[in-house]
Amino acid sequence: MRRRDVGVPGWGVVSSVAAPVLLIGGWTLAARRQHGGFDPVVDTISALAARDADDRWVMTTALAGLGVCHLVTALALRPARLPGRLVLGVGGVATVLVAAFPLPSGGGSSQAHSTVAGIAFLCLGLWPLASWRVSAPGLLRRAHALAAGVVLLGLVGWFFAELTSDSARVGLAERVAAGAQALWPLAVVASVIALARRARR
Repeated sequence: MRRRDVGVPGWGVVSSVAAPVLLIGGWTLAARRQHGGFDPVVDTISALAARDADDRWVMTTALAGLGVCHLVTALALRPARLPGRLVLGVGGVATVLVAAFPLPSGGGSSQAHSTVAGIAFLCLGLWPLASWRVSAPGLLRRAHALAAGVVLLGLVGWFFAELTSDSARVGLAERVAAGAQALWPLAVVASVIALARRARR
């Protein structure tokens, strides 16, 4: 691996930290601003950005920012293999499109929203499987990356199972899956930085 591909630039660190802050902070603040009440176990994140949601700009902005953060992190995470970075970047672009195609008023569905949301969830679950290197540092090693991919895809599977069965836990499943997907790039970046600092000592 080339020397310039070992570390993560500062702007990539910022984007990896900002991603879970935007997602979790966004859904927390947006839920509090729903005058009719909001049940995070039952209701989806997308409902907070639907056209008839109170102050929908909060969750819309958070989702768009989350997508941009994933895209920036994909550009910055040079120790990861290019296919994994590309998949992470596609997941980021799809997340921005989730914000661009909100759910309609009245609790209806949207084909465009469902499509881009599905792409985002799948890509953000798949990218660790394509990111590992034999000589990679930290959590980019094969065993860690493959385990992460299996867990993240398992959580996505749980969410889709709850969604298709019209379960009362769909909101919970979505938050667990989305939260884990937002936190994994941060964990990878932190592990790469920690090992790079240890190597310089």
